[in-house]
Amino acid sequence: MNFKKIMLAMFFIGTFAIVESHGQELGLRFGNVNGNNVALDAVFSLGDFSRLHGDLSFGGGGVGIDVLWNPIYRPIADSEFNYYLGFGPSLFLGDPFRLGAAGEIGAEYQFADIPLIIGLDWRPYFILVENTNFDAGGFGLNVRWRLN
Repeated sequence: MNFKKIMLAMFFIGTFAIVESHGQELGLRFGNVNGNNVALDAVFSLGDFSRLHGDLSFGGGGVGIDVLWNPIYRPIADSEFNYYLGFGPSLFLGDPFRLGAAGEIGAEYQFADIPLIIGLDWRPYFILVENTNFDAGGFGLNVRWRLN
């Protein structure tokens, strides 16, 4: 079994363990997601003001994985809007293999009457391996369902 398959298996096992124990929001992200156009999108709470934001995308000849830590997650005034800032690793298992880091800045709206969250964000990528590259075009629309 090669390194890429091992990394993918570890990601799936870790994701399912987190969803079972701490799953908060699951949905889709539309837009530039690690070279693909659509991704499974999940958010896991780490407390009142911090969270993990993960994406798993298929296409473009491979699988893209982003796991971003949002250490800043705050409400905007006294509204249902929140803003967030974060960063984390970005991995593309395909040809060519890519490993790098992504940043994230965004805002989202949590509906009060239904468990739906809609957000917009910008996610620039700095790819270190296999080719060094910077991609500033990672805009996305997130639509997630709140589980609890």
